[in-house]
Amino acid sequence: MFNSSWPGRQPRRSVAARLAVALLGWVGLLSVGPAGAAGTLDKVRSSGELVIGYRVDAVPFSYSLPGQTQPVGYAIDLCRSFADALRKELKLPALQVRYLAVDNRERFPALVEGRIDLECANTTNTRERREKIGVAFTIPHYIAGTRMMVRADSGIQRLDDLQGKTVVTTRGTTSVGILQQKDRELGLRLQIQECDEDKQCFERLSRKQADAYMMDDILLYSFRAASPTPEAFSVVGKFMSIEPLAVMMRKDDPAFKKVIDTEMLRLIYERELQRLYSRWFEAPIPPQNTNLRVPMSYLQRDFLKFPSDSVAD
Repeated sequence: MFNSSWPGRQPRRSVAARLAVALLGWVGLLSVGPAGAAGTLDKVRSSGELVIGYRVDAVPFSYSLPGQTQPVGYAIDLCRSFADALRKELKLPALQVRYLAVDNRERFPALVEGRIDLECANTTNTRERREKIGVAFTIPHYIAGTRMMVRADSGIQRLDDLQGKTVVTTRGTTSVGILQQKDRELGLRLQIQECDEDKQCFERLSRKQADAYMMDDILLYSFRAASPTPEAFSVVGKFMSIEPLAVMMRKDDPAFKKVIDTEMLRLIYERELQRLYSRWFEAPIPPQNTNLRVPMSYLQRDFLKFPSDSVAD
């Protein structure tokens, strides 16, 4: 999936033709069984609303702004397009979108129990989540990597420099397991602390209550850019994992998933996703008009040539 040697030039085809070809790989998944027959489409049709779960501080994916009732962000914009696709599919032009804030611990039960229909933020698509939690994902909208943020004057440049030090990460994220594994493999004797929210971890690092903060690199860059003193923090070390971030939905609901996947493919092939990426990662964003200055990585560019919801673990 991430092979940068794939041929870049493809025969020119219409968007409709490319959508049809891409969806052929999912035919076996899209036969409507019991879950699809009485799934999310019926729920949305009968209620007249789509409930989107979001994070209040996952800049620039989904976050809240002071004085505003609706969230903003890259993933939020994608999910607004999904809502438009559902309006057309269900012939419900008056379909309403309701937003519900969920944190790292609430996002999975909120989805499985039907309190939200989509989780639009920065959740990683993993085999464990697909198989054990009962969730599914659409095509990834961002390929992240796990790294660590430190104070610029700390002298820490790599994992080996963390011997016996305190490292924070966010509870319920894939970074927890990665950090525990690296601690065992390298014998670092880390003091690992889990925060309830991403912002808490950054605050502990800022207050010198922790020596490093491990998380997806884009969140680290976001916190650094929004800090009053961005030069005081550095993102260091090699990638410890590749994290495909994607919009999450309930498992075994092929009819609903087909609508979302088809719209995601349209956004990619018509380059709307790429334009949204530039808006949120390479231009000033609210509330402080901060520019994250994170160009699209080669991993992301290669992935968008052959988009798929099947990702390596």
